[in-house]
Amino acid sequence: MKRLTACAVALFAALSAQAQEPPTYDAAKAQAWGANDQGLRSYVFVLLKTGPRRMPDGPARDEMFKGHFANMQRLAKEGLLAYAGPFDGVDSWRGLFIFATSDMELARKAVESDPVIVNGEMVAELHKHFGSAALLAVNEWHPKLIKPKP
Repeated sequence: MKRLTACAVALFAALSAQAQEPPTYDAAKAQAWGANDQGLRSYVFVLLKTGPRRMPDGPARDEMFKGHFANMQRLAKEGLLAYAGPFDGVDSWRGLFIFATSDMELARKAVESDPVIVNGEMVAELHKHFGSAALLAVNEWHPKLIKPKP
């Protein structure tokens, strides 16, 4: 069954690729986003895991997480945080950051500014990562996908 599903997915992908026109190279975006000839660039991937000190529920914990989200917004506005998101908590995996830099020390300082790290709620593992330069489009496009409240 798994092979059948994999074959169906591969066939669908091949047919979809044939039905689409070839993409147009955008030299300006490639240069602005630091893409190499394959459209890739360096990042720092940060895995956030459960830390040694869970803050008890209550106003202080709420403020810590409010600060966590404000810190992510600040880093995204500065152009350093390309992507962030939570995990399901399995195996103590809590979330991730992907920083638009190859400078591990710069990424480490950014992580250390986050209240969940400062308070020991989470700990961070930093890794070099090489991926699509188009990831830098997330911060431009994500706000356009948020439906306004009535």
